[in-house]
Amino acid sequence: MELWNHCECPYPFVPAEVLDAADSVRASLPNRYCDPKIVAQLYDEVFEEYQLCDDIGLHIVTNEHHSGINNLWAASPVITGVVARITRKVRILTLGTLITVRPDPVRVATEYATLDVLSRGRLDIGFVKSGATEMTSGDANPMRIREREWEAIDLIEKALTSPDGPFSWEGKFFTHAHVNVWPRPYQSPRPEFWAATSDLPTCAELGRRGYINTLLFGGYDRTRLAFDTYRQARTAAGLPTPGEDRFSYMAFCYVGDTDEEAFRIGQKIPWFLTVSIKSAPQMSKFQPGAVAPDMAPAAWRGASKRPTNLSVESLIAQGQMFCGNPDTVVKQIKTFRERVGGVGRIIMMTRQGLVTHAEAMKSFSLAAKEVLPQLQDLPPVEARALSSVAE
Repeated sequence: MELWNHCECPYPFVPAEVLDAADSVRASLPNRYCDPKIVAQLYDEVFEEYQLCDDIGLHIVTNEHHSGINNLWAASPVITGVVARITRKVRILTLGTLITVRPDPVRVATEYATLDVLSRGRLDIGFVKSGATEMTSGDANPMRIREREWEAIDLIEKALTSPDGPFSWEGKFFTHAHVNVWPRPYQSPRPEFWAATSDLPTCAELGRRGYINTLLFGGYDRTRLAFDTYRQARTAAGLPTPGEDRFSYMAFCYVGDTDEEAFRIGQKIPWFLTVSIKSAPQMSKFQPGAVAPDMAPAAWRGASKRPTNLSVESLIAQGQMFCGNPDTVVKQIKTFRERVGGVGRIIMMTRQGLVTHAEAMKSFSLAAKEVLPQLQDLPPVEARALSSVAE
């Protein structure tokens, strides 16, 4: 099993009275509340954490969101390029550039190829469906977003795997008369592809393509259903059974010397969810095409997938947080692995919310030294009946 570090570099320094009065903490909060000197210090701290991860064997995840206090990595290719230069050993997953917002997938493919060369073949590429606030801040059309996403992925893949180009592309959403990416990727034929989703038809398509399926805070049942969907889609297509390396899961995580210490510090992390609840509901609910027709009634009525009880104990019980001393965290991860039918990559969100630099560094060190070794060479998860799948 692999452990990955994912930090969205949040900005928890906006005055409480401003947050309380704001309609949203994403997309519409004026950037006068963002002090670039503080941001520069945060960047230094997180890059130091990445260098520690490189030393101790924790892989690194970068991403981007826009116009909000939840994430200061506003340009994933830039941040990933820095990470590629300050590390030497671990893999780097960009999860990822928002391809449904970017107008030119070929440009994105060129950035990915450049990053793969810069890192000497340590890049993994992750795709995510852009959120509603990204559609707004990127001035993008949310209609037919899934169709556009798949075509963008197909064009990126062809651009990265066509050494005998140039070629032309005539698609439904993108047209390119001349595609010839220089440099070509360091890895052949291309870096590994991931996608973050619990949407069942998308999980099925990932299974048919063999991409790594990662879930964010899906909990036990949703994650199991998504992974089962992936497996059953491969079976139906006559493809080999996927290994656990095709499945990944992201959760909050804090490792301390004792359970008491870990719970105390871990309780700082859910600030991330507290502020995300105020994430531009007028955009997420009512933006045309942003919500699938079968999900629209629940969205319009205000239903939310976010947990309402944000205590460490509750998040652990739901499978959305791993927290405690090293042995406790190992037990929680092993339990999660059993209940979802196998998972090969755990992405830890530790430097989130109000967790300090020093606290994060301690957790990473304990995770690498005392958690990761106990997660190697695990016996296969006992096969169980697959859940019913909605193709």
